[in-house]
Amino acid sequence: MSHPYIYPNIFNRNIAIPERPPTIRPLFNENRHVSDHGWLQSHASLSYANTRSLNQTNFSSLCVVNEDIVAPSSGFPNHSHGDFEIFTYVISGYLTHRDSISAGVDEHLTRGDVQFTTAGTGIRHSESNEHPNETLRFLQIWVKPWSTGLRPRYHTRRFDDAAKRRGFVKIVSPLAAGPRADTDAEALAQPAVPGSIPIHADFVMGAGLFVRGHGLSWTAGAGVAATTARKVFLHVVMGERVRVNIEVGTQILTLSGGDGAFVEGVAVGRDIRVTGVGEAEGEVVVLDMSE
Repeated sequence: MSHPYIYPNIFNRNIAIPERPPTIRPLFNENRHVSDHGWLQSHASLSYANTRSLNQTNFSSLCVVNEDIVAPSSGFPNHSHGDFEIFTYVISGYLTHRDSISAGVDEHLTRGDVQFTTAGTGIRHSESNEHPNETLRFLQIWVKPWSTGLRPRYHTRRFDDAAKRRGFVKIVSPLAAGPRADTDAEALAQPAVPGSIPIHADFVMGAGLFVRGHGLSWTAGAGVAATTARKVFLHVVMGERVRVNIEVGTQILTLSGGDGAFVEGVAVGRDIRVTGVGEAEGEVVVLDMSE
């Protein structure tokens, strides 16, 4: 609806309203909040719990992006969650997962594995590094679902590196049945993007691998968006001699390992180009959501 004192142009209907260019704002690694607990070093890109040193508390439905490093023979003891979509993306090492739904069953995850939890009405789980010598590294991501009180559910899936070198691999996508899914659709758990993990949100996660001179494009909305304007957070996984260029329209931002970028006002279908410019192969994780 137009503002009562601002009238649309009725004299020339062929005048095109220019699209507002998207904005891109860097978050450099040194500006992330770091919590060092000895056995755990956590690098937070958004403020949560007691990490109030960051200005950004959430980014649309995205609430937590932590890059965690867990020492050998240690980990998170059994604890509870509710009403969040929570997923762990293993970067390196070995992660052992136990939960209240699959009691007595241990899941062992390695590089490229994703453990996804719809916490819903409540779950308990633990995540640990039971390897005696090797460090565990993973991304922990929390997203607000489109409704509360959901039935708890787990998904585990592996996404191989070869595919991530050919193009951005879509890892998480919205539940195809949407916010009004019935019991049968929830049980079917069909994602909007085949082969991905379904999430109860207008949210897509992707990942790609880059060497110098190699570029990939991420299309905002990933072909499944429910809204026309998107927010996108890009995170460069920590690594030495890793550098990438992020290109949005005419804007180019160079990021290193551990850096991120908040992109706002991206029209669905617009490409975000990522190109490797560093000496080492790097990984970029894309988190694409409704505004």
